[in-house]
Amino acid sequence: MELRQLRYFVRIVELGSMGRAALDLGVGTPALSQQISRLEGELSTRLLQRTTTGVLPTDAGLAFFRQAQLAIRHADAAAQAARQARLAGHVSIGLAPSTSGVLALPLLEAMRERYPDVRLRLVESLSGNLANLLNARHLDLAVLFETDGARRWSVLPLLDERLFVIGRRGLPGMPTGRSVRISRLASLPLVLPSGTHGLRAILDAAFARERCAPHVVLEIDGLAVLMDAVRAGLAATIQPGAATVRLPADEMARIELAGSARRRNLLASLSDDELSPAALAARVVLRSVAAGLVAQQRWPGATLHEP
Repeated sequence: MELRQLRYFVRIVELGSMGRAALDLGVGTPALSQQISRLEGELSTRLLQRTTTGVLPTDAGLAFFRQAQLAIRHADAAAQAARQARLAGHVSIGLAPSTSGVLALPLLEAMRERYPDVRLRLVESLSGNLANLLNARHLDLAVLFETDGARRWSVLPLLDERLFVIGRRGLPGMPTGRSVRISRLASLPLVLPSGTHGLRAILDAAFARERCAPHVVLEIDGLAVLMDAVRAGLAATIQPGAATVRLPADEMARIELAGSARRRNLLASLSDDELSPAALAARVVLRSVAAGLVAQQRWPGATLHEP
């Protein structure tokens, strides 16, 4: 027995006509009649009797009518209660600057659409600082690039990012083509984050594997200023593709770094028993939005993590 069958039956009795009920409900008369026949078959009793002027409920139909009205009212009340008890609360989310460039706005839009009563606090900072904020319980969740397994976090691999050499065309030493090996970059002037930055550790390890060293002429730990230096032609840089999403597509060259150097994005949060329902919902939305951006090729160089 389906709720729509109850609604159909009640409306037929109220209007006293199969045809008028069909028009009112926006369904065809044959389809409406078929649903009533199925309902009568399930109950093994006749609910309606046809007359020259319309339809009337049988004794069984009249008894069923009263209970069907009650069931519909209860169902409508349950739906209304669910709508009025929408998820609410506060959630603090941390994103690194390059990650926020591609993820922040789609995440904010998705949360507003799905959970309009949840208030978001978005913190943009370096991955190491976000880890400290998470550990101090100042954040509910964050996208990080490395974690300390000793901390009591829930950690889910999110995606992997390929790295790119980014610089002005014509910069001395700037490579050409679609990809370049890191050993070919020894003479390229680079502006990179300092040694405490997670990306710098990945790059230093990649250069060491090729038995060469990067030609670092500037160290800048802020992404906006670092990219300003690159746009000014002071040096090139090596960054994930997300670092370029706010730049004009034709302004600088972006050449993929060949090899195994990747930056892994991890979705870290407080343990599940410490997260509020709003934070648990936000974590699900963040993963969904990130997957959608990758599928739509709106996160340059990113691939979903495969175990």
